Amino acid sequence: MSERAVLHVKGRILVGPDEVRDELWVVGGRVSYDRPAGARDVRNVDGWVLPGLVDAHCHVGLDRHGAVPEDVAEKQALTDRDAGALLLRDAGSPSDTRWTDDRDDLPKIVRAGRHIARTRRYIRNYAWEVEPDDLAAYVAQEARRGDGWVKLVGDWIDRDLGDLSACWPRGAVEAAIAEAHRLGARVTAHCFAEDSLRDLVEAGIDCVEHATGLTDETIPLFAERGVAIVPTLVNIATFPALADGGETKFPRWSAHMRRLHERRYDTVRSAYDAGIPVFVGTDAGGALPHGLAAEEVAELAKAGLPPVEALAAGTWKARAWLGRPGLDEGAPADLVVYDADPRADLGVLTAPRRVVLNGRVVA
Repeated sequence: MSERAVLHVKGRILVGPDEVRDELWVVGGRVSYDRPAGARDVRNVDGWVLPGLVDAHCHVGLDRHGAVPEDVAEKQALTDRDAGALLLRDAGSPSDTRWTDDRDDLPKIVRAGRHIARTRRYIRNYAWEVEPDDLAAYVAQEARRGDGWVKLVGDWIDRDLGDLSACWPRGAVEAAIAEAHRLGARVTAHCFAEDSLRDLVEAGIDCVEHATGLTDETIPLFAERGVAIVPTLVNIATFPALADGGETKFPRWSAHMRRLHERRYDTVRSAYDAGIPVFVGTDAGGALPHGLAAEEVAELAKAGLPPVEALAAGTWKARAWLGRPGLDEGAPADLVVYDADPRADLGVLTAPRRVVLNGRVVA
């Protein structure tokens, strides 16, 4: 496709869950709903069209051991792209992936800087590991490095306790979140367990990752404050294997992880029913491969979200939440074409017919 070519996308354009158009044009890499005058080099694409999928929790430039070389990070981003995920929120990475911003063939990344964890309370080589007195300063540092987000590790296994426990005292998270907000950044936190959630929400946090520890007591608090969750159910599926691996050394932790796993779908459905915003995220880049956004949409539906709401959690609503456009007039033409209506069958998300990024057919 030449630089001057115009893309004519025909079929059913899902601008929103209930807003459907018959066609759009891509001119100069951007969406237009007006036929361009005098267009000669026109390429046609037909099918059911969505804005590019969103993976709101992944880690480009990271694997289970820490930062990876640029060629590996490139493969991760390409895997997401070819699966239709064209907008990624990188929820913590020690890698500098700013170089991807100069590549119009790679997904757009919203970065949260590097994880900030308590000393010796997270995965080695992943995070800045600090004590509470330094938390606000590191939050300020990562707020300046990120794209409007900062990522805390809210809980992790306490080896002396033998179970998950909160990482930060209430005063430290209040000061840190206030500092992030002063700098214009939102804050999210990794949380598996129950006991860190109230302090984080009452301190003003904007989002919680995983959120498996939500209970009948904290769900209303999240709903009242409008705190979003990104359940990463494809990652929570690994809890039984993790529990088996830690059974001998940390039996209390293993039993806790199994309980969190067993109630995962009920937790997500209760959160959704209470009005908590729920978004698609996979946690790819640690132990999990990239390219699983479609599978996470299906998991949200399995948890009880209506299929169209599960789809919205990885498309229209997720883009609005991250402050990025969808199939709006003049927006970058980042879209995915399918053979059938994904609102009727979420399974079609696993098989894109065409992927268009910045107006170019890339897959």
